[in-house]
Amino acid sequence: MKMLFNLFVMLFASMPILSLSENPTNFSETCEDGSGETGSGFGIGFGLVLDFGLYKNSCPEAESIVYSSVETAVLQDPRMAASLLRLHFHDCFVNGCDASVLLDDTEGLVGEKTAPPNLNSLRGFEVIDSIKSDLESVCPETVSCADILVMAARDSVVVSGGPSWEVEVGRKDGRTASKQAATNGLPSPNSTVPTLISIFQKLGLSQTDMVALSGGHTLGKAKCTSFTARLLPLQTGQPANNGDNLEFLESLQQLCSTVDPAVGITQLDLVTPSTFDNQYYVNLLSGEGLLPSDQALAVQDPRTREIVETYAADQSVFFNDFKNAMVKMGGISGGNEGEIRRNCRTVN
Repeated sequence: MKMLFNLFVMLFASMPILSLSENPTNFSETCEDGSGETGSGFGIGFGLVLDFGLYKNSCPEAESIVYSSVETAVLQDPRMAASLLRLHFHDCFVNGCDASVLLDDTEGLVGEKTAPPNLNSLRGFEVIDSIKSDLESVCPETVSCADILVMAARDSVVVSGGPSWEVEVGRKDGRTASKQAATNGLPSPNSTVPTLISIFQKLGLSQTDMVALSGGHTLGKAKCTSFTARLLPLQTGQPANNGDNLEFLESLQQLCSTVDPAVGITQLDLVTPSTFDNQYYVNLLSGEGLLPSDQALAVQDPRTREIVETYAADQSVFFNDFKNAMVKMGGISGGNEGEIRRNCRTVN
């Protein structure tokens, strides 16, 4: 009954799907510029070297400005943490972390915002605009929009109760975007484990990275249309998949049958919806993963299930692997041939 109650109190307003979780840990509101040590330079064949301390002298207030803005945005709208984390994912998975996801369509450029995985789904653009405006007022043409996305994603995790980590900076903003790459390159809610592994491996991310980054779904919400495949056993009368929780599936079916599936939404994690923790993995082992691609991690491959079990049992291991995977993903390079945009929505 508690599960049904939690589901029915979900808002049914037309709100975009939120994905990929975010969480907190203690993080000082003062600027943390890093030690100045050279970063990993991780990337895909571009040779762009990132640095922990790039803004230490050129824009010492950068990290504190980003953190303060993210903290305020999440206090006003807790869903914003998931939104900002998801923006970062959707940026890096399409031609590298180059802020191409932020570009608006123009006469000479078709952006990524109207690609099916992003349309009526991505949000948080106004928060990034506000951060960029504040940074331009104190450090004109210094901090890239791509770096803002990386810092905002980290801070979204922090203010939600998750771990903190040092962010490498020095990315350039791309001058182009690819709607086609956004359409074809992003994982779907119905992806199988082999498909997920393949997509992540092409970006230099391991199977462990994939399972850890999926833990971002400990935050956010999803529309009924994104998890209809989870309800097929109930609709067809076929046996449920190994590990499915029939009571959970029935509650989802009841939820989505009362409203237009295009607008009905529910939390990705019903237990601790606004906290970045390891509850997502506990849910998977209980057969309560919301998206088909989430539940697949626990039932389709013994290797991914073992990782899920480890994270469910020990949150500290999840946090450590998540931090490492975020740094690796943030190092997927868009290349050196970019710029520092004055407005994140348009090229200079």
